[in-house]
Amino acid sequence: MLRPRWIAMLLLCLVVAGVFAWLGQWQLGRALSTSPVAPGASEQVQPLADVTKPGVALPDPLAGQRVEVSGSYVPGDFIVITSRLNDQTEGYWVSGQLRIADVAQPTSVAVALGFTTSKDQADAAASALNAQATADPTARVDVTGRVIADEGPVVSATKSDPFELSRMSPAALLGRWHDIAGLNVYRAYITAQTPSAGLDAIHSPAVDSGTSVNWLNIFYAAEWAIFAGFAFYLWYRLAKDAWEREVEELTGGGEDDDELPAEA
Repeated sequence: MLRPRWIAMLLLCLVVAGVFAWLGQWQLGRALSTSPVAPGASEQVQPLADVTKPGVALPDPLAGQRVEVSGSYVPGDFIVITSRLNDQTEGYWVSGQLRIADVAQPTSVAVALGFTTSKDQADAAASALNAQATADPTARVDVTGRVIADEGPVVSATKSDPFELSRMSPAALLGRWHDIAGLNVYRAYITAQTPSAGLDAIHSPAVDSGTSVNWLNIFYAAEWAIFAGFAFYLWYRLAKDAWEREVEELTGGGEDDDELPAEA
């Protein structure tokens, strides 16, 4: 281990272990250095564009932030979402595609407009909203509510209706929306503060802004620490293998079979 070759190998392992240690410290910092919003900050209404951008995942500290946005609803895109819980009561949401006003490129955000426990009432509300938007597709509305992260699409569990949506997922809604050529879409959605006619308000309380721990990043940090230790073990194992080979050569451990004494 004191030979120049193995000292050089040790220095290389020190560099590699140092890089791994830095990566572990970086992951640990990301896990513990959360940035919770100040108490009450989520209740201050902000423009949607100041909170998140189209196609970008909503940062955890901003989930539940109250936002405002203006635009017009696209006719034919009021869709019922099933299996929704509203303060422990199961029912349905009615969602719509809000085409945002005063933006350079067509941009939309999904809006959950209200809740009901009746499927027939949800369908009736969606039909009424579609008819209203068809009658005046340029009618401008102002929406205030909470911005929520995309729940992710899932395959319909109902064989009788393969188009049924049970998750509030803009990605899934996009497949059923109209006029989407060149459209920018927010990955997050908004739960409207004021429900549409015939629907109840969606129970959407403020999110706890306390500091949380990202356990996935802590797991990654532990992995980098293990990798750093393995770099030293690799150096030790290689040096020991080389030493064992030299000892074997010096002690004549590799005798040929024809040199062994014949059996009596």
